[in-house]
Parts: sequence; structure tokens; C-alpha cells
Amino acid sequence: MKEKIVSAEQAAAIAEELRANNRKLVFTNGCFDLLHVGHVRYLVAARALGDALLVAVNGDDSVRALKGNGRPINRAADRAEVVAALESVDHVVIFPEVRATALLEKVRPAIYVKGGDYTAEGLHPEERSALELVGAQVRILPFEAGYSTSGLLEKLPKPKSG
Repeated sequence: MKEKIVSAEQAAAIAEELRANNRKLVFTNGCFDLLHVGHVRYLVAARALGDALLVAVNGDDSVRALKGNGRPINRAADRAEVVAALESVDHVVIFPEVRATALLEKVRPAIYVKGGDYTAEGLHPEERSALELVGAQVRILPFEAGYSTSGLLEKLPKPKSG
């Protein structure tokens, strides 16, 4: 499992080797704070689009910036290990930034995947520019309604005060 967790440089080398062999690297990214069935279905569908799946997991500070105080629930290393345990995932890399722009430019994936809560036009302009620069195909997968980490957290009982 831990051997699936790679550095940005290793991820770039993996992508280069795949390109040299006319194979396609699929790239997706996210927080993956509390893994749920929506994540699992999404990653299985993403993997089916190419020859290998690289999942970029947001570092702790970037999750906090994106999701607010109290997040992440799990540390980046733990989230990466859980994601790496999935059969559909070939490689995992942790990135510190809020946006995956620098990693996308370094790895240059063939296919970039996001969930149906995004649109190709709605991607952050910085990420969209990086994807155009590297020639990655953007694929939006259908949203798995009813599954979200934030939704799960809202269902947890609130601590009683006093």
C-alpha cells in the first residue's frame, strides 16, 4: 500500500514512462478526508478511463483553507494511505497547494477527472490553463448524489454543552 504513495517527481516519471509506452495516466485530486462509497465509485470510474490512476491528495493546510477549521479530520499521510489501499488506485501523491496546478504541469497527465459537482468551464482558471498547456483531456464523471464528507459530518451528533 505505502509503495503506491509517491513524490511529485516520482509521479512525473511514472507519467513519462506511460506516455513513452502509449499508455494513459488518469489524474484526479481532492481532500478524501473521510472515504465513502461516493469516493470509491468515482475512483473506480476514473480508473476505467485510462491505464493507471494517480490520485493527488490535498495536504492538511490546503484542506483547512478549502474546508475551514476543524478539517481535515484525518492527516494527509493517513488519507493517502487509505486511498492507496483501494484496488482502483495505482498511485497517490500528496500536494501542499490549494490548487493542483503545479502538480498538473509537472505530471502532464493524459486525462484529468473531476466529479459531477464540477463542470469543465467551472474548473479554477489556473487549473484549466495548466490542463490546456499540457494537453490533458478533461472528463467530468456523474455526481454520486447523497454522498459527501461534509454531509456525513453534519449527521454526527453535536456534543452536549454544559
